[in-house]
Amino acid sequence: MDETLGTALRRWRDRLSPVDVGRTSRPGRRALGLRREELADLAGLSVDYVVRLEQGRATSPSAQVVASLARALQLQPAERDYAYRLAGLLPPQDGTISTHVPAGVQRMLARLGEFPVGVFSADWTLLSWTPAWAALIGDPSARTPRERNLVRTVFTSGPRGLAAWPVIQDGDGLNPALVADLRTALIDYPHDSALIDLVAELRSTSAEFARLWDEGAVGQHVSARKTVVHPQVGEVTCDCDVLTVPGCDVRLVLYTVAAGSVDAEKLEFLRVTNGVGAEGSSPPEPGLFSTR
Repeated sequence: MDETLGTALRRWRDRLSPVDVGRTSRPGRRALGLRREELADLAGLSVDYVVRLEQGRATSPSAQVVASLARALQLQPAERDYAYRLAGLLPPQDGTISTHVPAGVQRMLARLGEFPVGVFSADWTLLSWTPAWAALIGDPSARTPRERNLVRTVFTSGPRGLAAWPVIQDGDGLNPALVADLRTALIDYPHDSALIDLVAELRSTSAEFARLWDEGAVGQHVSARKTVVHPQVGEVTCDCDVLTVPGCDVRLVLYTVAAGSVDAEKLEFLRVTNGVGAEGSSPPEPGLFSTR
């Protein structure tokens, strides 16, 4: 019998260990792989929809749904493209920005779950985040993918960026670096219509962006200190680092605090009160990694 998207999803789900997605594999657990409920949580979908997909009763998933499932199932690029074809869709084309988060990056994040970490695409759209990220700067799940673009929010909302509350930045190197990143992305992904539209939009709506773009701004990301003014615990000062993954055009933004500091105590309080890392707790957005 020919394979369908539903049979492939079940096969991929059965092979993925709960530990690799930050879940606890308790003694006596009967399912070796992920349960449907866990996959639905990770992909930001309803359990009923996952059931209908696996049973072949939902036959026309969108490209966004397939991308979310591919990230949740930690598919390799060739497997992701296969999933698109099984869904009757064209895989992402060359010259466009990928929203794929490699399995190795996801496994690493599963072990960094206590830290606020966000994963961004080449155009600085937030793809995934840990529960600690949502606890520190606000849950991004209510935002649309358009609203989760860091460059758009920085140049339209100021230093706060994607945070739900004020963020005080130490230094002014972020904006030139973001503009330089978009310029590089436009060279690497010349056929990405969303990227082309983003640059055109910001050049027409943000005088600062237009100036930096026309000046050919050059910048690079360096370690920076940011103070998040959190409504529960007040000011939390963190070191913010941008990490890149060789061979994969995604960026990891990591917030850390000095061990034993007052800021560490505040971050731990936020982790505990938001159920981050608690046994059997449910993160604010699907699974350990948010994908919508």
